[in-house]
This record gives sequence, structure tokens and C-alpha cells, in this order.
Amino acid sequence: MTDTPLSRIRNFSIIAHIDHGKSTLADRLIQACGALTDREMKDQVLDNMELERERGITIKAQTVRLTYPAKDGNTYVLNLMDTPGHVDFAYEVSRSLAACEGSLLVVDASQGVEAQTLANVYQAIDAGHEIVPVLNKIDLPAAEPDRVKAQIEEVIGLDTEDAVMISAKTGHGIGDVLEALVTRLPPPKGVADAPTKALLVDSWYDAYLGVVILVRVKDGRLKRGQRIRFMSKGAVHTVEAVGVFSPKMITVDDLGPGEMGYITAGIKTVADCNVGDTITDDRSPAAEALAGFKPSVPVVWCGLYPTDADDFEKLRESLGKLRLNDASFHYEPETSAALGFGFRCGFLGLLHLEIIQERLHREFDLDLIATAPSVVYRVHDTRGGMSELHNPADMPDPSTIDHVEEPWIKATIFVPDEYLGNILALCNERRGQQVDLTYVGTRAMAVYRLPLNEVVFDFYDRLKSISRGYASFDYAMDGYAESELVKISILVNTDPVDALSFIAHRSQADKRGRAICEKLKELIPRQLFKIAIQASIGSRIIARETIGALSKDVTAKCYGGDISRKRKLLEKQKEGKKRMRQFGKVEIPQTAFLAALKMDA
Repeated sequence: MTDTPLSRIRNFSIIAHIDHGKSTLADRLIQACGALTDREMKDQVLDNMELERERGITIKAQTVRLTYPAKDGNTYVLNLMDTPGHVDFAYEVSRSLAACEGSLLVVDASQGVEAQTLANVYQAIDAGHEIVPVLNKIDLPAAEPDRVKAQIEEVIGLDTEDAVMISAKTGHGIGDVLEALVTRLPPPKGVADAPTKALLVDSWYDAYLGVVILVRVKDGRLKRGQRIRFMSKGAVHTVEAVGVFSPKMITVDDLGPGEMGYITAGIKTVADCNVGDTITDDRSPAAEALAGFKPSVPVVWCGLYPTDADDFEKLRESLGKLRLNDASFHYEPETSAALGFGFRCGFLGLLHLEIIQERLHREFDLDLIATAPSVVYRVHDTRGGMSELHNPADMPDPSTIDHVEEPWIKATIFVPDEYLGNILALCNERRGQQVDLTYVGTRAMAVYRLPLNEVVFDFYDRLKSISRGYASFDYAMDGYAESELVKISILVNTDPVDALSFIAHRSQADKRGRAICEKLKELIPRQLFKIAIQASIGSRIIARETIGALSKDVTAKCYGGDISRKRKLLEKQKEGKKRMRQFGKVEIPQTAFLAALKMDA
């Protein structure tokens, strides 16, 4: 199985915008190569996570090895990587592309080029890939292959003369795709006798096997019983099993240059497996490591706290296992006066945050409270120092701050002409700066610089609703810029609730402060004393709501008799209320926290 010459191996990934048919095309290729029987086949066979199947999106890049008898009489080994399309999982895409030499660019023949198509194809070009354009869904009545071909040439600059026309749903044109793979994509390079060099593409935790590592061998061989070394950590392990996915796990004797597969080595510690690391032979190691991947930089941070304080250790373990499976996710411990012990977690975007929360709930049975998402600010103090601020509660005293910088993004939005006005109004409302506005047929491409703080909350939902779902959106980080930002603290009976504090632009501080106070007034149950809910910037109160006291009828048992008895009881009640206002603690229920944070998120 490993004697396939390099000239007959093709490593490729499928890249496309969301819903343009990547996973369906992967299904047809698996079927055409006979990797699974019709009985074993199911839709989106590579999306094996319950969440992926439910939402109809790919979250984790998956790999599969196929054998294809080509028209030239040779049998080729095809290593396919199905990649995610959503902007939050672009890091998964970059890792997959580093392990391949070519890409299939799938474009919906009715929708045309979308924002994510553009972002992913640029990543593939940066990785030095040969790209084969594939027009999918040509069986739809709305398909316009000639218009879409012209669009690809105009927007991306790819020659579409030999674009492959397919319908992944019906299987039309799948043979042409397989032939294009073997004739138009380059074979991998590598030397079998050189010291072992393998790229660690991905890793995940298996309850039976320990850590399973997905590798792409560049030089040398990986075989069972070999002692291997992880070059960045220096950890040494003995390989227990070597195999490939077809898409079932199949063990093989060894993996040679240009091949993709998995290894297990009884690894128990998550920290040993850094995605992008180089694996080499312990006895005759490679002189230098492979380039690996750029480390991912989280753009959105939020606190995750267990609803039951006893689950803290379970949460720590669960996050460790998820971190192994998802290298773009970061976490560090933190404490909050209101919520107890938890973790400050960094994500690549709001969908990423939502998916991690959902996975913690489903895979590890954890009930969590998440604080309002926040971006990373840079705080410059009056002494010339600079610190990064992940948590609004840690904002230093305003008198020590010289200025604060916030992250900006460059957003590309594709939208049909009739919705353009609404989109531009939304971008301007969010403090956006227009960079470019061009037309491709009847679709406009707007490029805007926007503060990330304005995008992480409900920008994507608003964009979809005002364009009736037709707008597509992609963004890339575009540096930091100085801005007039303030920390808004929420006080309940003069006690600050750190989990509810947030940072906003001064122009919107009053509006957002008022909104959260009004929300909390509805959510916090009434007590036997008045509760003041305030939003403040430093010592200045910008919004206030008061929850009236519950009144208990203390004179109910008094009937008839002297009025002074009633007065005495009422005075006593008044004194008690005064004392309660001084020492009474307001318990904010979990539901109130969740609803208030949701409003902010």
C-alpha cells in the first residue's frame, strides 16, 4: 500500500464558500472511487460530528484516502481534505492547504463568487497551489455557468476555459473531476531515504487510543515501533500504530513521502501535540523543522464559568481535550466575584465561540455561563507602557491611561444591488470607513474598515436580515487604531457586577448603558427593599433603574384597638427595611445573567 510512486499520489483540498457543495462533492468522489459501499454511504459522510450534521456546516477539516484507476491505465492514490467554509474556521483551511499541493475551487453555478470563495482562494494561492475551478449545481434552473465563469476570471483572475462542470448532487461530471485531479494537479515532492520529516496537521483525543495524530509525511518514513521526536517540545514517543482513513481507519505498515495518514503513540498529555509541529526520527533527526503554521490569534474573548462550582476541574480537563482538537482556541484561568472560578477563553469569532460552548455541553455534559464577548484592546499608560486587555473588568484606572487602541478589520461584503443601500447604512452606523465599492454584474462588492468591537455582537445577524440572506461577508484583521473607548460598569445596589461590565465607544455608551439597566430591571426579582441598578463610567452614573420594594402587610393581624399599635409595627418595619438596604445582598439569578449577557452579545 505504501509502494505507490510519488508521481501517482495527489494531495488536494476542496475549497468553497458555505453551502456551495464541498461536502457533497467529497461524498460523490468517495462513492466513485468505491471507498464505501452504497449501504455504508450517507450524506456528508465526512461530517462526523453531531453538530456538523445538525447545522449542515463543516467545522473540522477531514481527510480521506481514495484509489482511482485513471484512463491512462495507472492507479492513483488521492488524499482528499474537505475543509470548512465559514470565516471563523479559516484556520482549519490554512492548515489543510499546507498539507496539499492543489485545490478544487468549487463555485455554485447559480450564486457565483462569494466573499468566502475569495478569501479561501487567496489562501490557496499563497500556499502555492495549482487550482482547478469546478462549477457545481449546473442542473439547477437558475444556473448561469457562462456568467459565473466570467465572474471567476474578472474577480479572481483564474482561467476558466477548462473549468469542470458538475452536479455533486446527481453525480454528473464526477469522472471529469477525477481526471482533472490526476492530469492537472502536481504530484508531491519528497525523498524516502532522507531523515524523517512529517507535518503534524491535526490531532484529537480518542477515549481508546489516546491522542490520534494526523500527519503529512514530507521526507523519510513513519512506521510502527519507530521512536519519534516532536521537534518543538522535544518529547519522544514510540509509534504504536500507523494507518490511513479510507474513510474508515485502516492500519498500514508505514507511511512514505507525500502520504497522509494517522499515527498513535500512547500519548496521554495534550500539551505534547502542537499543530504545525515537525515529527522526526529520534535516532537520526532532521536538521531543521518544517515551517509549520502561523499561530492563530484569537479575536474574541469571553469568560466561561460552570453553573455548578464543583465542575471547575471537569471544565479544565474538557477544555484541555478540546484545545488538542482545535488549536485555534485559547484559554486561561480567571475568577469573578459574581461567578466564581472559570476560564477566559479566546476564539476566532462568534460562531467559533458558539460551537465550543455547544461541544462542551454535548461532549462533556457541562452547564456553563458565558460572559459578554469582548475583543482584545491595547491600553497605553501614561508612563509609555502597553498592555493587552482581554477582560473589561481589568481596565485600569482612567487617570493612568494615555490612550486605548481597538482592533479593526477589513470586511468584504458581496450583496445584490437592491440591498446595497441598507448594507452601507449598517456599516456607517457601526463606525465603518468605506475603502472600495465595485460591481460584478448585478452584485456589488463593498470593502469596509470596521472596528471589530462593532462586529462581534449582532453585525452578522443584522447583515443577513437586511439583505434577506443574500449578503456574504468575510473579514481579515487590519491592525489597531486609537479610539475613544470607555469602560461601563454595572452596579447593583452600589456593588459592581464585574461579569456584566463591558467596553464601548463613548458615542454609544449612554444608549448601551440604558439598555442593560432596563433589561436587568425586568430580570432581577423584587426584594423586600428597593434595588438600584446603575450604569457608570468611572464615578459618573449614566443610567439608572429602580426596582420597587415588595411590601409585606405587617398590620394584617391587628384588628381594632389603638392606632398606636399599628404605627409601632410600621415603624419597626421601616427600621428593618433600612437595615436590609444597608446589609441586604441582592442575589442575581443565573437566568438574569444569561439573558442580560445575551442581550449584550
